[in-house]
Amino acid sequence: MNGILLLDKPLKLSSNAALQKTRRMMGAAKAGHVGSLDPLATGMLPICLGEATKIAGDILSGRKMYEFTVALGTRTSTGDTEGGVVESAPVPELDEARLNGVLAGFLGHQSQIPPMYSALKRDGQPLYKLARAGIEVERAARQIEIFSLRHRSAAGAELNLEVLCSKGTYVRTLAEDIAKALGTVGHVRALRRAYVEPFDHAPMETLESIAEALAAGGRPRILPADAPLQHMPAVALDSSATARILHGQAVMTGDAGTAGRVRLYDAKGAFLGIGESDGAGQVRPKRLFSGER
Repeated sequence: MNGILLLDKPLKLSSNAALQKTRRMMGAAKAGHVGSLDPLATGMLPICLGEATKIAGDILSGRKMYEFTVALGTRTSTGDTEGGVVESAPVPELDEARLNGVLAGFLGHQSQIPPMYSALKRDGQPLYKLARAGIEVERAARQIEIFSLRHRSAAGAELNLEVLCSKGTYVRTLAEDIAKALGTVGHVRALRRAYVEPFDHAPMETLESIAEALAAGGRPRILPADAPLQHMPAVALDSSATARILHGQAVMTGDAGTAGRVRLYDAKGAFLGIGESDGAGQVRPKRLFSGER
């Protein structure tokens, strides 16, 4: 079973727990999720099944769209509703012009310091475990990019926002920074990942819909493993070239093109994996799928 299942992760379930439930339901020997969502977050969690785990890194590098609610006036120890309130501040009156101006200031490249309540590790220990023990350590800033940031609605001391951002962006930290720029404090009250590129228009499955599909003798929607690789040129190989590629050898395709990574297919159209083209017709294997053909 090789492919990608787009799971709508439910509330209060960790990404790993959601992965293991899905893997057992699907009977997959190997599976991995792409990007973690906090238990208090919902939304798209791509799950790579079988050989598709080999292209997880390509999905991870894609941009993410989040919808989130910022509760202004209180800051918590975790940056969301899981932690206790550690600071309170008055909430100034916000008009649309000021809010839009503040949000515009977050667009583009910037540095962001990861929160202590994160899965990043220090000497093998997740930071959130250190935080729960009352230990705070210095974290190196990470370079992120905010492509779009807009408010969907505002009601009282809450802002409903939408952000399209690069990998590595912590929305909880972004929410705190937005609140600070508005002259107050804040935390994330709700968070949902709307999509991970390139799956912005793809439907998601729930744990319930997976169970229903399997109970009816079918199976949930599983995207082919090459679905997120369509930006790469495709190279079709004959039987001789396929055999050589699968043995780790370079082949001449006779097709000159742009140097870089390419999708490899056999004569029947089966996806073989990712190769590297030199731009002059030679292709070398980089990451191949295993299995009988």
